[in-house]
Amino acid sequence: MITLALSKGRIFDETLPLLKAAGIEVLEDPEKSRKLILPTNQPNVRVVLVRASDVPTYVEYGGADLGVTGLDTLIEHGGQGLYQPLDLNIAKCRMSVAVRADYDYAAQVRTGARLKVATKYTAIARDFFATKGVHVDMIKLYGSMELAPLTGLADAIVDLVSTGNTLKANHLVEVERIMDISSRLVVNQAALKLKQAPIRAIIDAFAGAVKKD
Repeated sequence: MITLALSKGRIFDETLPLLKAAGIEVLEDPEKSRKLILPTNQPNVRVVLVRASDVPTYVEYGGADLGVTGLDTLIEHGGQGLYQPLDLNIAKCRMSVAVRADYDYAAQVRTGARLKVATKYTAIARDFFATKGVHVDMIKLYGSMELAPLTGLADAIVDLVSTGNTLKANHLVEVERIMDISSRLVVNQAALKLKQAPIRAIIDAFAGAVKKD
């Protein structure tokens, strides 16, 4: 049995065409089913639905043979023990620094001010500001990042940005782009040895579908 870990939402939806290229179709809609393990048209392939942040952990420890996860999640996880054969070029967005529209971020950085930064992505944020030589106090949040500058909890946030509409609606502006994000295929290294033929077939089909795009 091959087990693929996916998270609901954009990554799941954008992985479906890649699965189709590998001859795999998920037989139930995760938005309508309450099941966490979904069957496919291939009796030896199943999909497990996990939180986006848990995908690398499931794959690393063998709860899944392979999975699809964002580069942001992978960096925060550390990527230990994971084979990362493919950038799938799906679920694209960017990691950015944003502040209140009336906050002079450039002046604060220039004068060496210590910034309070709210983010779920502490490893990425810490590395970014360390490279710039900016001193920061990190505040870890798990949601509604935009609230932090509006309530005075933080001077800046580091978060994923897709269209930028949520920032605009909350009177925040993007001041620095840290990196572009897309989703990667990750594979458990032991599974790759034990189930080499079926896993390689999926990797190759995904690679072919990504090239066509």
